Amino acid sequence: MNMQRNFTLIARLALAALGCLQVAMLVLLSGCGGQPVNQPGAAEATATVQVDSAIQQKFDKALLALNAGEYDTAISMLQEVIVSEQRLAAPYVNLGMAYQRKGDNRNAEEYLRKAVAIDLGNPVANNELGMLYRKLGRFDDARHAYSNALAQHPDYLPAIKNLGILCDIYLQDVDCALKQYERFLEYVPDDKTVAIWVVDIKRRAGR
Repeated sequence: MNMQRNFTLIARLALAALGCLQVAMLVLLSGCGGQPVNQPGAAEATATVQVDSAIQQKFDKALLALNAGEYDTAISMLQEVIVSEQRLAAPYVNLGMAYQRKGDNRNAEEYLRKAVAIDLGNPVANNELGMLYRKLGRFDDARHAYSNALAQHPDYLPAIKNLGILCDIYLQDVDCALKQYERFLEYVPDDKTVAIWVVDIKRRAGR
């Protein structure tokens, strides 16, 4: 029988430039390797559960494969993980991200939705869903996903910025866009790009 230990689920996401390209670290053990968060304010959601050590090891290998761009390998390993462990959102989020990077929108949505079913406010899963829905032209669904992330993680920068972009460019909701951009700047006051967006949206709105 495999020994079981307590592991901490940590969901981290790196915020990039316009479009908010993400590099996610979704790990069960805080010491696992991966690409570091490179922007302040990245969300961190934790939940302590009993996880079998063999499953932990397979998850770690899947994470390495995902970060290396070996999506088929990562998907295969993560599918094995969820056969044995279905209590945590992280494997489902990683599966969704792997499929999304492969351009398989149907499977990406399926697994991201499963992650949200486990953890409604999971910021990474909701943010990924928001970006997927935006790409598919499902703007109301995208807004709902970002709002889910921010309801429980109001300082989650990727969702704040992405919601602002959605409201600004796709929904033409000036008040929403300005609110999110200014909110983002409260956390990252030196972000010159978002500062320019605020100036531009105020000019367009005649403010």
